[in-house]
This record gives sequence, C-alpha cells and structure tokens, in this order.
Amino acid sequence: MQARISNPAVVIPEAMQPVLDLLKAVRTGKVPSATLELVHLRASQINGCSYCVVAGTQSARKAGETEERLAAVAAWREAPYFTDAERAALALTEAATRLADRSDPVPDDVWNAAAEHYDEKQLASLTLMIGVTNMFNRFNATTRQVAGSGW
Repeated sequence: MQARISNPAVVIPEAMQPVLDLLKAVRTGKVPSATLELVHLRASQINGCSYCVVAGTQSARKAGETEERLAAVAAWREAPYFTDAERAALALTEAATRLADRSDPVPDDVWNAAAEHYDEKQLASLTLMIGVTNMFNRFNATTRQVAGSGW
C-alpha cells in the first residue's frame, strides 16, 4: 500500500499547528482521556480510516485502555465494559459522525443522554473531538494514508 500524497496537514505545514492547538484545547474540557480516546476510535472505525484506527488504538493503550475495551468499541452497545457516560459519548459520536444517515442527525434523546453526564464545557470538548477526528479521517482516507506508517 502507498499513500496518494503525504498527509495534507504535512504538505501544508501551516495547517498542522492550528489542528494540534485545537486538539490541545479539546483536552482542557475535563472529559476523561479514556473517553476522548474511545470517541476518536469509534469515529475512525465508522469512517473506515485505518490510519486513525491504528493510531487511536495505540494512543488509547498508552493512556491505559484495556484490550477488552478496545476490542469491544465497535460493539459498545452489547459489551459490558463501558460506563453510562462513555456509552452516551459513543452514541453522540456515532450520531455526529453519521450526519447524513437520518433527517434529525443528532436526535434530542442522544444529546440529552450525553448532557446527563457531561456539562457544557465537556459537551463542547466531545463535540470538538468528534469533529477533529472526522476531519483527520477525511484527510487520511482520501489520501489513503497507510496504517502504522507515521507522517
């Protein structure tokens, strides 16, 4: 396998620092790192971004995630490993990643479930993480970045 081009944020280096700054800001929202890692991994799975799935799994392991939980993220609804708050974040991730799949992309029940567990700043953090992940997924899938290759 070979990438079509280098990652666009590397080709245009002025793009990388603002993205990294945004990711740094996301982490100030007080959402547990493990939850942010799960959100990143789930969105990347949905989008079929092998680069981000591999990188996200590695990052989650470094953050202390277990193999059981990582293996079960794709089937989180049926797995006993996730808290109610994590489930709400994963449901929000799926809805916000699959915007075109329904007429009401993020239904009130999904949003309200997340709002039961996260305050406004945390919801902003989750929403930004989902958005940044989807952006990276689109860069990497479009340019066919090779999983495990680094930039």
